[in-house]
Amino acid sequence: MRVGIFSGNAIADEGTLLARVRQAPEMTGADLSAEVATKEAYVVPAIGTKRFTVAAVDLGIKGMTPHRMAERGIEVHVLPATATLEEVYAVQPDGVFFSNGPGDPSTADHPVALMRGVLERSTPLFGICFGNQILGRALGFGTYKLKYGHRGINQPVQDRTTGKVEVTAHNHGFAVDAPLDKVSDTGFGRAEVSHVCLNDQVVEGLQLLDRPAFSVQYHPEAAAGPHDAAYLFDRFV
Repeated sequence: MRVGIFSGNAIADEGTLLARVRQAPEMTGADLSAEVATKEAYVVPAIGTKRFTVAAVDLGIKGMTPHRMAERGIEVHVLPATATLEEVYAVQPDGVFFSNGPGDPSTADHPVALMRGVLERSTPLFGICFGNQILGRALGFGTYKLKYGHRGINQPVQDRTTGKVEVTAHNHGFAVDAPLDKVSDTGFGRAEVSHVCLNDQVVEGLQLLDRPAFSVQYHPEAAAGPHDAAYLFDRFV
């Protein structure tokens, strides 16, 4: 839904304001990652002793995310959304991360193809938000626009592996269409929904059972938001 808020000199008659709102571009079909991602690769050094190297594909990455990895001894090489598979592996990564970002995942052909290349090599993989949607599409699931997007820092999500419920931060208008009631066979082995929103049963996480790859739809980096899901960075390590 497109909404306009007008005040001061911008106020006009209702018809004019409505026309301006309707002229605004819709999110459905929008390919925005390359517009907000870094144009040049850069490195976030590990804090303390370096333990691992991670290639992070920037689809609109939040600054706190590589910092959370750096806190765990990871040297993070942040790469543009247009990075090739060769550029990803040129940094000799121990793992690959796909970040959050804006836009409609159905337009993200390059990130999906890139992720499939990573999955084929069985390199440990972690995705957040848009990265979760990219993993879903890489595995053959569809994505769709939510009637009411998930926003805010108090969304209840259940980790289906442990049964624990986390208070989580959300900011997504799209979701993965994957079955909640079964393990799915994909081109990269078995996959299942690992996390689900308790408000509306929307898919909030995916994991492969035969390869080291998982993702969540929400924001465990806690910037801003609760710290309940910080364990996911430890799981990646």
